[in-house]
Amino acid sequence: MKKLMIYGATGYVGRMAAEYAKAQGLDMVIAGRSHDKVRAFAAELDVPYRVFAPDARTAESLEGVGVLVNFAGPFAQTADALVQACIKAGVDYLDITAEINVYRLAERLGAEAAGSGVMLLPGVGWDVVPTDCLAVHVAHRVEDPLSLSIALQVAGSMSRGSARSVSEIIGAGLMARIDGQLVATPDAQPRHFDFGDGLELCAPLSFGDLVTGWHSTGIPNISMFVHFSGEPFPEGDLSQLPDGPNTQQREAHRARAAAEVTGADGTVARSVIETVNGYTYTPIAAVEAARRVLSGERRPGFETPAKLLGVGFAESIAGTTITDR
Repeated sequence: MKKLMIYGATGYVGRMAAEYAKAQGLDMVIAGRSHDKVRAFAAELDVPYRVFAPDARTAESLEGVGVLVNFAGPFAQTADALVQACIKAGVDYLDITAEINVYRLAERLGAEAAGSGVMLLPGVGWDVVPTDCLAVHVAHRVEDPLSLSIALQVAGSMSRGSARSVSEIIGAGLMARIDGQLVATPDAQPRHFDFGDGLELCAPLSFGDLVTGWHSTGIPNISMFVHFSGEPFPEGDLSQLPDGPNTQQREAHRARAAAEVTGADGTVARSVIETVNGYTYTPIAAVEAARRVLSGERRPGFETPAKLLGVGFAESIAGTTITDR
């Protein structure tokens, strides 16, 4: 069996993923851009390593790799080169991005990837595994679903990498899927969602579910929202932020998302998914997705977590519950 490559393994979430993969006994190689950091971490884990930047020569560094999971954000700066390299080298590509333009990239390159026998599966972390599976779950509760709205509740502090990715999402502009088409919605308005403790005002934001939700559910009208219930979105120089919350901080803040589906007859179904903290959930979900892909659960082309791994994949991560409302 070919190896798992964890790219960006010395970052905040990448490090946790590599440690989890090692503990699970997976045959892996870690990789990244900083020779000193990657070499030191590889020695700590006692695993092989490779050092390279995402560029036109990346495919040369993927020999013997079956699945690459990209943890190196902002993904707008790494995904394109890594996806292209994976297609060239015959390696399945996974990542943990929330950035919508990366999903659009993977969707656009899906046919080319399929022609090379390669699968592109972005979003195998908290973005978008819980929300993708939740969307399918709620859609099954309604006959002839026509619209889907999803809201994320972000609790606690944000990692430096997440803050940079959210900046990329904001920069992409407000979008929604209307009649099956992704369109700009600069005048989108906030709306209320109930995550379990009463209504919360949520702001529109263009997450990757605008792409994955369409492929997973076939629902033609999709909108996305977010509620920051903890610290406000950081301002200023994001590079000065800490790596991310510590173990105690993560344990203090669980993660939730709400989904609402309306059917052609006006029936409305709502459900909420609750998980361990997103930064705890992501490395486990990503490695478990990679393990299943390495074992043969794969389809060449663009894929989504719920379509490939099933609606129950989100709940396979310990501490996850879905509540219908």
